[in-house]
Amino acid sequence: MGKKRAVWEQHHPTFLWKIQSGHRHKHGTRNTQSQPPSNERTLIALRGLDPLNRGVHLFRKITSLTSTLKIIGILGTGVLCACQPLQYSEPLRLSKKASVVKEATLPAAKENSSPEITPRVVNITLSGIRFEGVTFDTRTHQLRIIDQAGGPNSEYPNARSVASQTGAIVATNGGFFTPEGAPLGSVIAAGKRSGNWNSKSSLGSGIYRINAQGRASISRRTSFSNIASSIELLQAGPLLIENYGPIGGLSPDRSAARTILLNDGKDYWWIGITSPCSLASLGNTLSQASPTEWRIANALNLDGGRSTELYISPELRGGPIERRGFFNRPVRNFLILKTKSSP
Repeated sequence: MGKKRAVWEQHHPTFLWKIQSGHRHKHGTRNTQSQPPSNERTLIALRGLDPLNRGVHLFRKITSLTSTLKIIGILGTGVLCACQPLQYSEPLRLSKKASVVKEATLPAAKENSSPEITPRVVNITLSGIRFEGVTFDTRTHQLRIIDQAGGPNSEYPNARSVASQTGAIVATNGGFFTPEGAPLGSVIAAGKRSGNWNSKSSLGSGIYRINAQGRASISRRTSFSNIASSIELLQAGPLLIENYGPIGGLSPDRSAARTILLNDGKDYWWIGITSPCSLASLGNTLSQASPTEWRIANALNLDGGRSTELYISPELRGGPIERRGFFNRPVRNFLILKTKSSP
């Protein structure tokens, strides 16, 4: 037995290293620095096996690999496994059905999440205040500013006149103006600017504007800085509702007819007039109810009192409507509603 071992050790010196290494490990004399690297130890172990054991070892390695991956990808060897191998003649692709389902789950764009609405006349009473105007969608219609450079009554004596000459379906009075007929705040109409920036009065604390991309909005004066980025702009005020919440400090005293502009923060808008009321009662009413079917995000007070007027053309169902007081005075600028395709 000793002779056979000597012969084996002579021809397999690595086997002797393994025996010695195991002895040192068992008796605590193993020196890790004397070990070959892990890849060399693997080769040593394989060289130290006879052909039969080497085949068994390789078979176990392959069996372990196939049980983990469940796929044998050795081409041309004819090796079989207990599981059925997967074969692909082309790269894996999503089916058309799967692709359609994935696209259907994508969220719609924010500005197009609500269905388009057509302009509609609204006449309703809320908390004793009568609201009369038109609701519209800025994806199909645009509320533009008409300013008279020569002052009130220099081009259009009233809302009906400006509507008939411009082809508008709705027209109302716009922002405030001085006794001399100059705008009380900044105005940009058709790209032309007039008036001066109103930085102090509450009558200029709100802004209606259309940006360079054609998007309309209502915002607070202090949150707006780049006037040049607007193609249409009108300073007015005060704000009655901001970001769906009521505005504090509105006057509860003077009762007068009002011209107001409302929106839902996206594409739905309402323009019209009210029966005489105070700013405080109007703001409180709009914070609890709406003259339309949608909730109000922002509400802007325009010029009112004797300047209040509204014209709705016969093109809309319920028209024509003309509201203008007997002692009404000519105004500096107007807001008109037209389809986006109109010049």
